[in-house]
Amino acid sequence: MLVIWCNTRIPDSVESRLAAGLLPHRLILSTQRTNNLAAAGPDPSLADADIAFGQPDPNQLLDLPRLRWVQLSSASYTRYDRPDIRDALRRRNAVITSSSSVFDEPCAEHVLAFMLAHARAIPPSLANQFGPRAWPIADLRPRCRLLIGQTVLLLGFGTIARRLAELLQPLRMKISAIRQNPRGDEPVPVHPISELEKLLSVADHVVNILPASPATDRFMSAARFAAIKPGAIFYNIGRGTTVDQKPLLDSLATGRLAAAYLDVTDPEPLPPDHPLWRAPNCFITPHTGGGHLDESERVVDHFLQNLRRFQSSLPLINQIL
Repeated sequence: MLVIWCNTRIPDSVESRLAAGLLPHRLILSTQRTNNLAAAGPDPSLADADIAFGQPDPNQLLDLPRLRWVQLSSASYTRYDRPDIRDALRRRNAVITSSSSVFDEPCAEHVLAFMLAHARAIPPSLANQFGPRAWPIADLRPRCRLLIGQTVLLLGFGTIARRLAELLQPLRMKISAIRQNPRGDEPVPVHPISELEKLLSVADHVVNILPASPATDRFMSAARFAAIKPGAIFYNIGRGTTVDQKPLLDSLATGRLAAAYLDVTDPEPLPPDHPLWRAPNCFITPHTGGGHLDESERVVDHFLQNLRRFQSSLPLINQIL
């Protein structure tokens, strides 16, 4: 019998689903429950577990000889991506998996919604409805655009980017991506980072899907915003720390960027007086890109699917470390 520790905050009905799905194994529910975007502190009961499900304290993972597998309830794993944690896991043949395949669909649909909203001039239409309630047909009809034939550059090509590319292909958009190490078997042209500036200069849409890490901190720098094609639209569904916000603000103020659609910012929550809220043509959603009605159920089902694979010694889905 395996002992499974969980600190994921889920509804009671989903908790029952988890408990029933992992029988005959034992479930330990932490007293420190958290969501998939928040860190949790150390929990002594984790030391009794073979498997952790949720967001365990990263430092506690360094000295847990019994722990064999950590299933994160999030797509992000930045706080666990450390050399000391990697070494500790390797020494005891333990692994970490993420829930990225739970969040690729909602995040990809979120970006698609951003694109369609901008192309069909939805934001100014809503501003009119909530403001003067005029009938600005002569102004808004010429501002509507077709996405067909436009160029999309994806910064990163993980599960979200892959799904977004699938959603965009029926619109007959020209899609390419950059990643640290192109494999050559991707379904769209993928280029090394050394070609980024050239690609930025021709892209109508630049979609940032990069995770937070030392290598991606302020990845979208002043120089890279300066390289963007005038009139392009910038989207961020990755992490706020990957963008230098001053050149982003400057690009919006000067009109070099036609618009920015942001689901993530730095910091989060974004303070009410932050200039991004007032920047021209900047549209912000409060880190809701991965959210969906049955999110908790899908996170638990993903864990239970991986648990069956773990018991059968099969490769785990979304293994990251």
